[in-house]
Amino acid sequence: MKALDVIFWLLLVVGGLNWGLVGIFEFNLVSWIFGELSVISRIVYIVVAVAALYNLFLWKSIHVRWGRGPAPATA
Repeated sequence: MKALDVIFWLLLVVGGLNWGLVGIFEFNLVSWIFGELSVISRIVYIVVAVAALYNLFLWKSIHVRWGRGPAPATA
């Protein structure tokens, strides 16, 4: 699971950098590499969105897995 956490975190960084380029320089790196709304570009956008949802909904369990949050209660 930790490997998946790292992969999705890297995808969020890539997505964030791309949005930064779009906002600052009006330059879309994904479109430049793969073409304007090509199938591959759309797949990249979808995978980044999945990474965001993964991190959003599993935030607490990710922190517990990495030892940054409270340990789960045991009975």
